[in-house]
Amino acid sequence: MSITNSLYIGISGLQAHGEAISVVGDNIANASTVGYKRNRAGFADMLGGELNSQRMGGGVRLSGTQTMWEQGTVTQTGNGLDLAIRGGGLFMVQGNHGGQTGQFYTRDGRFHLDNTGFVTNPEGLKLQGYTIDATGTRALAPGDLQLGARQSPPVPTANSAMTLNLDANAPIQPPWDPTNPNTTSNYATSETVYDSLGAAHHVDVYFRSQGAGVWEFHAMVDGADLTGGTPGTLTEIASGTLTFNAAGALQQQVVNASSADFVNANPGQVIDFTFGDDIASGGTGLAGSTQFAGASAVTSLDIDGRSSGKLTDIQIATDGTITGVFDNGDKIALAQIALADFANEEGLTRLGDGLVAETAASGKPLIDVPGTGARGALSSGALEASNVDLGNELVTLIAYQRAFQANAKTVTTADEMMSDVNNLKR
Repeated sequence: MSITNSLYIGISGLQAHGEAISVVGDNIANASTVGYKRNRAGFADMLGGELNSQRMGGGVRLSGTQTMWEQGTVTQTGNGLDLAIRGGGLFMVQGNHGGQTGQFYTRDGRFHLDNTGFVTNPEGLKLQGYTIDATGTRALAPGDLQLGARQSPPVPTANSAMTLNLDANAPIQPPWDPTNPNTTSNYATSETVYDSLGAAHHVDVYFRSQGAGVWEFHAMVDGADLTGGTPGTLTEIASGTLTFNAAGALQQQVVNASSADFVNANPGQVIDFTFGDDIASGGTGLAGSTQFAGASAVTSLDIDGRSSGKLTDIQIATDGTITGVFDNGDKIALAQIALADFANEEGLTRLGDGLVAETAASGKPLIDVPGTGARGALSSGALEASNVDLGNELVTLIAYQRAFQANAKTVTTADEMMSDVNNLKR
């Protein structure tokens, strides 16, 4: 092998280790990059000429880099839309990046809602997942997730469960007069009900003793709330009777009528007024409303129905299910995040900004929800840190530096030898 070849061999070593130092430098520079996966430099020898029928080495080259996909440390952030994958898989995001529109993949779980309510990453690419409709049915194919515009629909009141004690010593009042409810009843309380549009209505419930343990009740609303009603005039929407035995237990409860035609809402809304268990229905008569000596007072009130709700918070489960928390108390499943897995993750190509794209070497993405197949579970309010170990990288950097210096020595030694050859003529 000639001295000239020795020069070129040394140069190949300088080039290869210089590039390898760049790989290490890239890792160190990204030690704080969310979701970053470190790269490892690979070397390959090159063939030169032959000597005595033996093929001689021609130096070295950097054969490529290998992405190391081991798990990074998961750190808590407290931001509900920060997501970390514990295990395999990548988030799917879609949009325009670097002038190219398409679907990309990332381990960077920093997401937020944009001004149109879509879940996006810092580059504005939209997170992909399966939407869930009002019936709880999940979409078959993943797509953009728009959460901010979602509302919880109103639910009309259908049941009013009240328990109270009615004073056994209450005097019998004059016959019920809806125009003078306060003077023709013994006790009154109020509650709020909702119509089919989610509008709230104030309901006054009056109780009048008929004597001998029999009470009548009347549920009244302002006529302004009812179609055809007179504003300022109370109108009855339900009535019935409660019968107590000599021990003060509720013997029987009967609802005579219940129907309300609230303005602009579905007509004939029926509200089932109940007052606890009664003996006639197989109960003890003491677990609900009672008639004991003492002041009349409500002991519990449970009314269903609610107004429409606006989204106030988002909760994300380990399986990627996104639950919306609304200001009317509703919690509704809105979507489920999708994760992609690849047969050969090392075949993915880097695009910058923490993104990778599929290639022929990686194969097609295998898409499903977190926790299935090789896809890991999600941690909400957390991020996956870079998997770069600075200690290891610095040791590797020293090793490459020493190899670079050794190859430089090869070049200087070959140069000295050529100088000696040139001096033979003197």
